[in-house]
Amino acid sequence: MARLDVAETFYNIKFPGHMHTQDSLNYAANFKFQDTDTVIVTYPKSGTTWMQEIITLVLNKGDPTLARSQPNWLRAPWLEQYYCRQILQASTGPRIITTHLPYHILAPALRDSKAKVIYVARNPKDVAVSYYHFHKMANFLPDPGTFSEFLSDFLEGTVHYGSWFDHVKGWTDHAQNFQKFLYITYEEMCQDLHGSLKKVCRFLQCSLTEEELKFSQKHCSFNSMEENIMVNYTLIPQEIMDHSKGKFMRKGKIGDWKNMFTEEQSDVFDAVYSAQMADSSQLFKWEYFENSPKPMITISTPASIALRNCSTG
Repeated sequence: MARLDVAETFYNIKFPGHMHTQDSLNYAANFKFQDTDTVIVTYPKSGTTWMQEIITLVLNKGDPTLARSQPNWLRAPWLEQYYCRQILQASTGPRIITTHLPYHILAPALRDSKAKVIYVARNPKDVAVSYYHFHKMANFLPDPGTFSEFLSDFLEGTVHYGSWFDHVKGWTDHAQNFQKFLYITYEEMCQDLHGSLKKVCRFLQCSLTEEELKFSQKHCSFNSMEENIMVNYTLIPQEIMDHSKGKFMRKGKIGDWKNMFTEEQSDVFDAVYSAQMADSSQLFKWEYFENSPKPMITISTPASIALRNCSTG
């Protein structure tokens, strides 16, 4: 299935036609979740692959055999991509499912489910930079143009997979609608991977010994994943993902946006962020707010309290 130049539009959001069809998107929107499912939800370039690896290792008590023998898209398939139906039909036992779909598309299917939902968010400035570089190597995404042009599209929410702002607000503001919901950030995983692993273990109710945690941490480190062909996407043919133009596992750092943004771009981004996120119930602690004269978002709603409780429970 090539369709590298095709874009599918679903609920006014563009998706790469290489991996998505109207049938696969409708399948996802009407999916029958099982109570034993674990669902990883992210906006692109926010730590999706990392969380897939973390969950794989946690469920296997730190044993890297599965993580090093089966591609991540087979052990944690994207629900909205065309191949997912076949994989899930052949699967046995608890399933790990990944999705980039926004809340309003997937919420009806999840409403009455006890599936565990893990939402991973990342500093949107770093997301924009990572997503830009990914566009340059992924031949199933449109030419991003200059970074300035791409950033404008990103802020307007016209890039593939839609608006970052709508995606994050949609899922986090409705966390209380899910029986089991964990919110975690890319920054948290970078700064305290061991603590993040323990947090995921508690959420999944999967107890690991300290030795198993150390093995898990070792094998889901950036350096380990960078060398693991089951997650670094070097198995993907060159005509689909041009590795001569960049690496899928690029840097894995916090704050790389500072090497890309001009001061003016950063100011414009902050202004758009303030306007777009003013009605959010969640406080997002991105490191680039540290010099702001006051918090850009405040927590005061029942929804935000429920989200904190879910995240720490």
